[in-house]
Amino acid sequence: MDMQAFSGKPDDRLPRYQQMRDDLVRRLAQGEWAPDTAIATEAELGQFYNVSTGTVRKAIDLLVADGVLTRTQGKGTFVRRPRFDSSLFRFFRFKSVDGKPVRPTAKVLRREIVKPNEAIRSTLQLKGSDKTIHLSRVRLIEGRPVLSEEIWLPRNRFEALTGLRLGDFEDLLYPLYERLCRQIVASATEILNVEQATEDDAALLGIDVGSPVILVQRVAADFAGTPIEWRTTRGAASGFQYQVDIR
Repeated sequence: MDMQAFSGKPDDRLPRYQQMRDDLVRRLAQGEWAPDTAIATEAELGQFYNVSTGTVRKAIDLLVADGVLTRTQGKGTFVRRPRFDSSLFRFFRFKSVDGKPVRPTAKVLRREIVKPNEAIRSTLQLKGSDKTIHLSRVRLIEGRPVLSEEIWLPRNRFEALTGLRLGDFEDLLYPLYERLCRQIVASATEILNVEQATEDDAALLGIDVGSPVILVQRVAADFAGTPIEWRTTRGAASGFQYQVDIR
């Protein structure tokens, strides 16, 4: 096992298994283990942290309960890969001209390095001197814009995106974040609001000024719970459909 040195000063007020759990989360956020890969064995972790097997299992149990890790019988404990591919389409449903369900493609219209306003700085927990990467993009169905998005990312964590050609941005950004920047989105919080279309919304989405639009605000975080993306998505209310599974 090739693990890095202890990555943070433990909080001695917490039980040992909680300290271990917190350190494992920090390691995951730093990319020590990638999604879908197995972490170290219980024996290896016990030796590294100098704790009993019972303590290791308590720490792992917490991370499994949190949905960070998953156990596979006979294979080991793996980093769970969060699935965001279809999350937005709980709210919007799109069809092609022949009536078949279809997912939009994406096109980045603009990328800029900006000093964030106070709301963005606070949400992303940035320092006063930190800059952000701002992306403006549209989602399209058969070449027709149906969603507009504004995305803010901490520059110090996503510097690799500043040199990427706009045409090389992919429809799904999170795999790109992971591959180029080693930044993994592990969780997200979304808030929905209804607004009136501005002139910019109307021009981009081909709708009337003042018509209802759905605004989805998403704050995405890494395994440690640190926010790494703030995204706003706007689409015509006519394409809105909320869906949730309740069990």
